[in-house]
Amino acid sequence: MLTGWFSFPDGEATAGDVLALRRVEDVLRRAGVAYDVAWSPGFRPGALHLADLSPARYGHLVFVCGPLHGPQVAQLHRRFAHCVRIAVGTSVPDPGSEAVTGFHRVLARDAPGAGPLPDLAASAPALPARPVVGVILTHGQHEYGAARRHGVVAAAVTSWLHGKDCACLELETRLDAHDWRLCATPAQLESVLRRLDLVVTDRLHGLVFALRAGTPALAVDPVAGGAKVSAQARACGWPALVAAERLESAGAV
Repeated sequence: MLTGWFSFPDGEATAGDVLALRRVEDVLRRAGVAYDVAWSPGFRPGALHLADLSPARYGHLVFVCGPLHGPQVAQLHRRFAHCVRIAVGTSVPDPGSEAVTGFHRVLARDAPGAGPLPDLAASAPALPARPVVGVILTHGQHEYGAARRHGVVAAAVTSWLHGKDCACLELETRLDAHDWRLCATPAQLESVLRRLDLVVTDRLHGLVFALRAGTPALAVDPVAGGAKVSAQARACGWPALVAAERLESAGAV
């Protein structure tokens, strides 16, 4: 049984933890060792969960990555008391804690009195590249009054993107010289857009900046009947434009 912080209902699945898990899975597959993975129901609802499995089915429990700390880890020792319990690629903040001493073997990436080892994620199998999509949406523009469909557009676009295997990067055309999360100059924003595979936007300048950067854009006009986004798409000769009415009637992009 492979577990980690990605297994706990109140834990979290980080990219590093999951990639470290991939490294352990790769080693076990190459060795011909069968295994199961327990996932948090919040992260993977349809997968195997700790609450649903029978510990008696397993002879070994491996805890992958993350800190050995807290009652969640200690509970694993009690529930899988009959198993050989191994921690691999973990951090050990307190060697004397129950979370640590309950393991028969700890192969730590860092621990007091021991030299550090590379994290398991560093040697995990190579990953295929995924498209990177910049998402530039506005929830304002109240000057359009009853014609505003911004909420419908944002819900439809984000729901559609959620089902795609791409990396989404939320961006803003608003500049701010004090907030590090926002670009401070137009050049900074354009530099980001040049590195993307696609921009999805319901903002006029989201469309304009994407085209300036040479990045394809999917523009959505958030105003019923069409407004400045539609006008700008026509002015630029850009055909990838979706009307708000289409989202209202179809419920999808």
